Amino acid sequence: MDSRVSELFGGCCRPAGGGAGAALRGRGGTAPGGGGGTKAKKKNGRSRGGKANNPPYLPPEAEDGNIEYKLKLVNPSQYRFEHLVTQMKWRLQEGRGEAVYQIGVEDNGLLVGLSEEEMRASLKTLRRMAEKVGADITVLREREVDYDSDVPRKITEVLVRKVPDNQQFLDLRVAVLGNVDSGKSTLLGVLTQGELDNGRGRARLNLFRHLHEIQSGRTSSISFEILGFNSKGEVVNYSDSRTAEEICESSSKMITFIDLAGHHKYLKTTIFGLTSYCPDFAMLVVSANTGIAGTTREHLGLAMALKVPFFIVISKVDLCSKATVERTVKQLERILKQPGCNKLPLLVNSDDDAVTAAQQFAQSPNITPIFTLSSVSGENLDLLKVFLNILPPLTNSKEQEELMQQLTEFQVDEIYTVPEVGTVVGGTLSSGICREGENLVVGPTDDGKFLRLKVCSIQRNRSACRVLRAGQAATLALGPFDRSLLRKGMVMVSPEMNPTICSVFEAEIVLLFHATTFRKGFQVTVHVGNVRQTAIVEKIHGKDKLRTGEKAVVCFRFIKHPEYLKIGAKLLFREGVTKGIGHVTDLQAITTKENGLEESLGPGQLSF
Repeated sequence: MDSRVSELFGGCCRPAGGGAGAALRGRGGTAPGGGGGTKAKKKNGRSRGGKANNPPYLPPEAEDGNIEYKLKLVNPSQYRFEHLVTQMKWRLQEGRGEAVYQIGVEDNGLLVGLSEEEMRASLKTLRRMAEKVGADITVLREREVDYDSDVPRKITEVLVRKVPDNQQFLDLRVAVLGNVDSGKSTLLGVLTQGELDNGRGRARLNLFRHLHEIQSGRTSSISFEILGFNSKGEVVNYSDSRTAEEICESSSKMITFIDLAGHHKYLKTTIFGLTSYCPDFAMLVVSANTGIAGTTREHLGLAMALKVPFFIVISKVDLCSKATVERTVKQLERILKQPGCNKLPLLVNSDDDAVTAAQQFAQSPNITPIFTLSSVSGENLDLLKVFLNILPPLTNSKEQEELMQQLTEFQVDEIYTVPEVGTVVGGTLSSGICREGENLVVGPTDDGKFLRLKVCSIQRNRSACRVLRAGQAATLALGPFDRSLLRKGMVMVSPEMNPTICSVFEAEIVLLFHATTFRKGFQVTVHVGNVRQTAIVEKIHGKDKLRTGEKAVVCFRFIKHPEYLKIGAKLLFREGVTKGIGHVTDLQAITTKENGLEESLGPGQLSF
């Protein structure tokens, strides 16, 4: 795929050539754009020929994961009930606080269905189970099963969500991409403030951080907005004069939107947001009246190059005719199906589609849901909320536990000075657990050293937090630590880690686009996680030069100071129209003895 992503950066749009041929199969069984996951009803449960329909199936139930099939839950014995509760705890743990129950389905995936009375009794038992573990249930959808029966039978899909303990709510990060003036900030303003836009950008004013952004209406910096969902699936946002703390307290699931810049002038900021803040998903916003214009194709290419799953929102449908919206949808579908993307577009037109899209999207990397909505009229806005509410995390509890057992590593993305608090750093905890009062080392400095410091306090989503776990974003107060010693791209790690740094490294790259030839001595801006620095091409192994679309192992050297890198880390480099992607394959490491941890400790730099 990597060699074809270049088409999204510099190539022309080619007509669709195959791509999404087969109908979508999976939980819900919806075909893309097919108007819902519900089977068409047939008279008396039989087809026109009078023969019984073939029994419909879902994929067999998996041992792992947060999806559970249950044929029926009618009046279980006490022993059976306790077993069911234990099973629910396991599924909730696998889904990090969320589980989906399919009632009326056998373990092999056969859709049997239940009568009205059996379904009512089963839901009553499920509600008792949820109360036992401190969770709430929400019916996502009901579907009739039409085969070999004259009695109406249905299956019910139920979302079980646990009430948060100690504010460890499920947190998903969604990066917002799209061309300038496509309506990104306005859409986020409507979602997080709870009020529709007036058509002149009123909803986005609360999101801007600088005066020039308010004056121009264009985002130039990275801002964060939160949208919560409680255990019953209801939206929790800034409406009703809630504060950020109240949203966190009331929510069992949080969506953190990372609002990125759309203008090409701020592309480096957008790339930094995608590489540094580790978003779980990306939302590509496309204006219905302009279609794929400006940086839209480039942002799509960035999401694919960094392997960030993305869904598409077509905004401003209130300004266009139905034919114009359909033309934009077809334009997107054509690009998504072409070999460079090889995606399967799924147009969301109903609540049923939104449920199916959320489940399929997390299970298959090829599914791309498409929403059409308006931030002014509110048309189809609820479908996006349903989708975000059900959207499951990409990592399960086992992967999360493995990350938490590793040594502490915190990426420094932002640096602030707060009155009466001191120096504050913002970023993401890549691995391990970080506690209030913990001693860490930060670096590398310009001369390649690591400095000791102490974490005085932690805030997550603007609320105080004592413990930070792997994968979570937060701000850490460092007290009187000298801010001038810090910069973006540093890491704070456990002293036991013995961190290695390098100035020279090798990476296997694909040159996505270059006007002429890429050769030794060329300077590019390299992005690896939160690291962003200019590097010189020292050597291209096995070749003298590279052209667009070619692969090679290239040796880079940072021109300013050493950085903390890891083998296997995703890499993206750019210079003007030149762009490339790859991964780090080798490091010429400077050991801890060389970079001198102890020598870097001056009397004013200790914060024990």
